[in-house]
Amino acid sequence: MLESMTGYGSAEAVKDGLKTLVELRSVNNRFAEISVKLPRQLLTYELEVRELIRERFQRGKISAYVQIQVDEERSISANINVQKVKAYKELLEDLIREAGLDAPLQLEHLLRFPEIFDNGATTLESVAHCWPDVKVLVKEAIGRLKVMRCREGKELSIDFRRRMAEIESTLRLITTLAADNFQIVRKRLTEKVEAVAGKDLAYSRDRLEMELVFAADKLDITEELTRFASHNKFFLEELDNDESGTGRKLNFLLQEQLREANTIASKSQSAEISQKIVLIKEELEKIREQLQNIE
Repeated sequence: MLESMTGYGSAEAVKDGLKTLVELRSVNNRFAEISVKLPRQLLTYELEVRELIRERFQRGKISAYVQIQVDEERSISANINVQKVKAYKELLEDLIREAGLDAPLQLEHLLRFPEIFDNGATTLESVAHCWPDVKVLVKEAIGRLKVMRCREGKELSIDFRRRMAEIESTLRLITTLAADNFQIVRKRLTEKVEAVAGKDLAYSRDRLEMELVFAADKLDITEELTRFASHNKFFLEELDNDESGTGRKLNFLLQEQLREANTIASKSQSAEISQKIVLIKEELEKIREQLQNIE
């Protein structure tokens, strides 16, 4: 099953007065590029978060964010830190005196220093103990990101199959047209020879037949059509492959399909076949754009 490189996964929980939110965002990238942003209290676990992500994803630019904050809905008992209040009061009074200001010290001046209150903020200084719970949320967010990437990959697979069906239908039509291609060229070449030679000028019929054989060999697109059909078969089979690296394999097969399409266009002298090849290449280009997002 195909997996897209675009997706989003998140998980959150509230425990012991702390609200934890884990978010993962993924976009397409040639390789696995992982960035992790953690609270400073959990920076020692950055490598472990990276490994958890790398175990589940082979390609994509994945950004992980972990936020921990005090739960605002939980009532927090706040106490005044008397020692800090006195220290800031003395500091501000010294500042007023040294600056030669004739202004009284007011409460709003002290309130500019949140350290004078002991509240839930102190809990954030010791969040390292909650890493096991954060790890569970990280795994949960990774799982949801995986589900979303697989869901989008499934939609892309449906689109690929539809376009491949159009391509194969057009190739069958080209095969029918190619069967008459040699007779058209034979008639055209014969008419040109007779026009140049005229009715009174003899020319070698054997030589003409030999030239027609050479022309037929150059115009034959049977091998290209056979290889094209083989690439299509492998492409459809790869859509159901659960192994890693599917995107790279599909890109390789697409390059081969485009190569065969170009060869057919260059060898055929049928305007109708050339028009059909243009339609095929348009479908292949649309597939190529979408393949850039497949893991």
